[in-house]
Amino acid sequence: MKTAEIRRRFLDFFAAREHEVVPSAPLLYNDPTLLFVNAGMVPFKRYFTGAETAPFDRATSVQKCVRTLDIDEVGKTTRHATFFQMNGNFSFGDYFKAEAIRYAWDLVTGPQEAGGYGFDPNKVWVTVLHSDDEAAALWESIADLPPERIQRRGLLDNYWHMGVPGPGGPCSEIYVDRGPEYGPGWRPSGGRRPLPRDLESGLHAGRAVGRPEEG
Repeated sequence: MKTAEIRRRFLDFFAAREHEVVPSAPLLYNDPTLLFVNAGMVPFKRYFTGAETAPFDRATSVQKCVRTLDIDEVGKTTRHATFFQMNGNFSFGDYFKAEAIRYAWDLVTGPQEAGGYGFDPNKVWVTVLHSDDEAAALWESIADLPPERIQRRGLLDNYWHMGVPGPGGPCSEIYVDRGPEYGPGWRPSGGRRPLPRDLESGLHAGRAVGRPEEG
């Protein structure tokens, strides 16, 4: 599946679920804390902080981004890039963790003929913040994932923040096990259960699921 198709399916999926499709903002954005837009939520920051009232309850976008914080990792992995486009769905006081997880699961594992990405549910793993019992329980109940495929990770991996005061909170990430040809399984530092081999990061399920007041 080509990048353009991934983008189209993402926007179509959320547009069909009453999300306003918002065009990408310019990379140079009117934000004194940033040189470039580095995340899909940046154009919506004023709504999350309460500085302005959002003109819609739900939104989706594919935002052009430039990120240099992890520039030392560019070229070493398939998951790091300086320029990229970030697909995002956002709720402004409308829905929260349960719906974000359900949407992400339905999109990632939904059949391609129905507009999803068609990943095998049996090869999907997720991560949650180590203390986020609510998210772990939701992944079990909504996606029927066994506990061994719900990994609890620390703040470095599963707490999203802007790097400056503002919105933030625990997050989940979705991973797909691509098979033994990509290497042996491995265990994260301090982890109790092994993650599958050479995981390729999938879509983030509610990348910033903490409410602004929790940031």
